[in-house]
Amino acid sequence: MKFTQVSAALALALALATASAQAQTPEPTPEPAPAKHMDRPCSNPELSKTETIRLANVTQQNDANEILVALRNILYPACKMFLVASQNAIVVQASPEQLALARQLVNELDRPRKTYRLTFMLTDSDSDKKLGSQRFSLDAVAGQDTYLKQGTKIPVITGSFSAADSKTGAGVQTQVTYLDVGMNIDVTVSPVAHGAVLKSKVEQSSVDPATAGNQDPIVRQSVISGVSAATFNKPLQLGSLDIPNTTHKLDVEVVVEELP
Repeated sequence: MKFTQVSAALALALALATASAQAQTPEPTPEPAPAKHMDRPCSNPELSKTETIRLANVTQQNDANEILVALRNILYPACKMFLVASQNAIVVQASPEQLALARQLVNELDRPRKTYRLTFMLTDSDSDKKLGSQRFSLDAVAGQDTYLKQGTKIPVITGSFSAADSKTGAGVQTQVTYLDVGMNIDVTVSPVAHGAVLKSKVEQSSVDPATAGNQDPIVRQSVISGVSAATFNKPLQLGSLDIPNTTHKLDVEVVVEELP
């Protein structure tokens, strides 16, 4: 009898403890229901406004298209916007709050591209003795291909054909093409932290003196092409070439300056 009373007392105590623990456990707070129709002002003409946002620094339509895509991805889907390329502007129809966000985004994205001055130095040496150097300087806009050409066009006969003319008496006609001989530089600058990445091609060519004036001249060519990282205002060696049939060596360096 006593054993039964003890068991009942233990069961009652366990039940009370369980009920107390359940009473003390806070019920989870329900998450707020997502707001509905948040973009309704954009789709309601009476609640939305239309504004033309001018692009002050965009010079290419591709840049304007990227800004337009950013606005479409950030603003509410019901907001209307389109690019007027001829006016360099974006027209937006949205609520006042979304219009303010659009102006903020355009202000942050519509920035002028950085400009850099690149100075290329080509040094000709023989057994570590400097024989001469050439310096070429050009300004480049970030992300845009920039070219420099200096030299001569050499005519080369590529073929001939008979074109007899009873009036002029013309006989054999020759076809001529022209080769660019001299210095060619092709470079694209992309800004990174504390410097820039250069995608460059430096090509120097000349006519072999022994074949100058011949129908088929021999053109000597030295090319350095690749991608390299440059630190501002510090010389960067792009490459070094041994000139064939000589003891000369050609070193190519570049210095990148960030213009204000």
